Parts: sequence; structure tokens; C-alpha cells
Amino acid sequence: MLLRRRLDDLRAADILSDISHLPPTRCHELKGDRDGQLAIDLKHPYRLIFKPANNPIPQKKDGGLDWTKTTAILIIEVEDYHGK
Repeated sequence: MLLRRRLDDLRAADILSDISHLPPTRCHELKGDRDGQLAIDLKHPYRLIFKPANNPIPQKKDGGLDWTKTTAILIIEVEDYHGK
């Protein structure tokens, strides 16, 4: 099952940057009302939605999320957020 594979990939990663930004995973930061959250592709159109759980959230100098220092995440949901 693809969801299980994605969860296993996240569990195996030491830092968020260990997760590929390219297909098939395509881990990416979200914008707008989902700012601060990230998504990983599942079976189209569904995404695994999560957010960094470090305290404090590691940030780069420009204010963006520092993927190389993000070591903990919180799974929020599986959803088709494009259909809303």
C-alpha cells in the first residue's frame, strides 16, 4: 500500500531533506491556508499532509523551513485538498 510506503519513508528519514522532492514522493511545502504544512503525493488526487513538530520549528535565514534541521513531524491527514 502506497500510504504505508510513504509512512515508512518518513519514519526512516533522519531529517526531512532525506525525503525526495521529486516523483514519486514529491514532498513539497504548501501555501495559503495550509502555510506551514507539507504534502507527499499518494494516489492522485490524495496527499499525505503533515507539519514540522520540532520546537522551535527550524528556519532558514530567509524565514523558510530548514529541511536539514527538521527531525520531527506530525501527520495531520490524508486528503484531496484540491477538491475543496
